[in-house]
Amino acid sequence: MPKMKSNRGAAKRFKATGAGKIRRNRAYARHILTTKTTKQKRGLRKAATVDSANAKSVKKLLPYLGI
Repeated sequence: MPKMKSNRGAAKRFKATGAGKIRRNRAYARHILTTKTTKQKRGLRKAATVDSANAKSVKKLLPYLGI
């Protein structure tokens, strides 16, 4: 059977943690930053984990994520 293809858009957005969870970057950090507080922008820099409700669909897009 041939290898499965990863969704390339998803592969650029998600990475696996050591514990097997999926990391993602936060939204709202690209433009209109003058209206956001420094504390808010600092929090947006940190990566977050994908919610369990969405994790299954992300794993489907990335068959070789190692989870």
